[in-house]
Amino acid sequence: MKSLHLLFFLPLIIFQSCGESKTNDETSAKETRPNIIWLVAEDQSPEWFPMYGDKSISLPNLESLSADGITFDNAVAPVPVCAPARSSLITGMYPTTLGTHNMRTHTPWRAINEPLLDSLPSYSPVVPEGVRMFTEYLRKEGYYTANGPKEDYNFEKTDAAWDDSSPKRHYRKREGNQPFFAVFNFSVCHESQIWNRGKDSLFVDPKELHVPPYLPDNDTIRHDLAVNYSNLKRLDNQLGEIIKDLKEDGLYENSIIFFYGDHGGPFPRHKRALYDTGVKVPLIIKFPENEDGGTRDDRLISFIDYAPTVLSMAGIEPPKVIQGKAMFGEFEVEDKPEYTYHSSDRFDEIYDRLRAVRSTEYKYIKSFNTNLSHALNVSYREQMPMMRELRKMYAEGTLNDEQKLWLNPTKPEEELYDLKEDPYELHNLALDPDYQQTLIGYRQLLNDWMKETNDLGRMDERILMERWLIDGEQPRLDELQLEVTNEGIELISPKNDATVVFRQSKDTIWHVYAAPLSKDMSFEAKAERIGYIDSEILEYSAD
Repeated sequence: MKSLHLLFFLPLIIFQSCGESKTNDETSAKETRPNIIWLVAEDQSPEWFPMYGDKSISLPNLESLSADGITFDNAVAPVPVCAPARSSLITGMYPTTLGTHNMRTHTPWRAINEPLLDSLPSYSPVVPEGVRMFTEYLRKEGYYTANGPKEDYNFEKTDAAWDDSSPKRHYRKREGNQPFFAVFNFSVCHESQIWNRGKDSLFVDPKELHVPPYLPDNDTIRHDLAVNYSNLKRLDNQLGEIIKDLKEDGLYENSIIFFYGDHGGPFPRHKRALYDTGVKVPLIIKFPENEDGGTRDDRLISFIDYAPTVLSMAGIEPPKVIQGKAMFGEFEVEDKPEYTYHSSDRFDEIYDRLRAVRSTEYKYIKSFNTNLSHALNVSYREQMPMMRELRKMYAEGTLNDEQKLWLNPTKPEEELYDLKEDPYELHNLALDPDYQQTLIGYRQLLNDWMKETNDLGRMDERILMERWLIDGEQPRLDELQLEVTNEGIELISPKNDATVVFRQSKDTIWHVYAAPLSKDMSFEAKAERIGYIDSEILEYSAD
C-alpha cells in the first residue's frame, strides 16, 4: 500500500480569541480541514467480524466501511481492559507511564472518596509534565470536538478537551462548516451484555458457530458466543445510523472514519488477558475519497499511535511528549514500530502484574506473580454463564489440557509464542531449547521498555498515591495571574504546563486560551491540569 500523506491538508490557522475577526483565507483553511470520526465498539476482538474472515453473521455497515477503507491486521490495545486503554487513546501515552495502568483509579460515578472494591478512594494520577488530552490541540486550531456517551479515562477529564461530552453529542451541533472530531462509543457489545442480553433474541444459530480450541464445546459456551454475535448485529445497526447521517449531510466521502474495538473480546481469556484475544482489536480507517478502499495493512499500530495520527491528519504536529507515532498525515513517521508493548495490573479488587512485547511473529509475556492464576477471580466477570461453566468444568476435571491452561492456579514466569504457527497462543516455547535466543531477545526488549518508559507498575499503588496526593486529596493549581498589555489581557498560570480556559457569561462551555483576550470583554478563567484540582476562578470585568 502506498504511503498516505493526504495532500489536501492546508497550513494551520491561528486560533482566534472571542471578538477577533478572521480573514477569508483563515476561514477557508479551517473549513477544509478533514472531519475525523471514531466509531468505538466496546470489548471486541477481530475474530468475529466478516472483514477478518468470520462469516457467521452479516454486518453490512461494517462490511461496507471495510470496502471503502483499509482493514488493519495488527492493531492492538496496550492494556486489555477499558479505562487504562482509554487513557492511552486520549493522551498517546502508555498507561504505565501515566500511572493509569490499574483498573480503575478514577470513578466519576462514585462520590468523592467513596471506596473502590479494594478500599482505595477514587483518584486521578498526576501525569508527567506536558501530558494533555490530545483533543485540546484540535480545539485550539478550530475543531469542534464531541464525545459520548463514555469517557472513563482513569482520570478526571479537563474542560479543554471537549465542546460536548455527553450521550447527546453530535457533530451537527457545531457552527456552520466547522471541522470536527467526533467519538461515538457503543456499549451494546460490552462484556456485561453477555449476561444482560442472555435471554434476548439471537440472530445466529448457536449450533453453527466455531468454538475456539481454548474453550469447551457445549451449549453454555455456544449460547454466550451467539449472544455476542447478536450484539455485533445490534452494534452494526447503531453505527450504521452515524454513517447514514454522514452520507445525508454530504460528509461521508471526505471524512476520515476510524472503527475499532477498545480492547479484546468480552469473554474469559479475552478481556484482561495479554494474549491476542485480549489485546488485538479490529481497526478500519476510511480515508477521504475512499483512498485504497478494500485493502489491508499489516503494520503494528497501538492505541498510543491514535492521538498523534489524528493530530497529524489535522495538520497539527504531535507534541514531543507523546509516546506514540503518527502513522498517517502530514507528520507521518518514516520508521514504523517493530514491536508493541502491553501491561496488565490491578483489576478491580485483585492485584497482579504482567507485561508483554509483541511483534508480527512472536509474543513474550512476563509474569511478576506466578502464584496467581491467569483466570483471576474478578467478581464482575463471574456473572457470565461462560465463566461459571469454565469454573465448574475445571473443578470436575472435564476440560482438556489446552482448555485448562488459562484456569490453572499458577502461571509460568515467562511465556513465548510463535504467533504465525500458534495464533491461539497455546504452546509456550519459553523452555524450548530451539527458541532460547528469541526468548533472550524479547526479554531484553521488554526490560528496556519498562526502564525507558518509567513503568510505574513496579511501585505499590498506595505509594504512588502518596506521591501524587496531598493529605489524601488531589493537589490544587494556584490561581491565574492576569496582565494587561498592548495586545490585550494575558492569562498566566504559575504551573507552566497547565492549560488555561475561559468563558463569557453567554458561554455554556470553556474555551482554550491561546492568545491575549480583548480588553473590552468580560470573562472568567481558570487553570487546569490532569491530576490537579482546577485553580480558583479568576473574574475579569470590562466595565
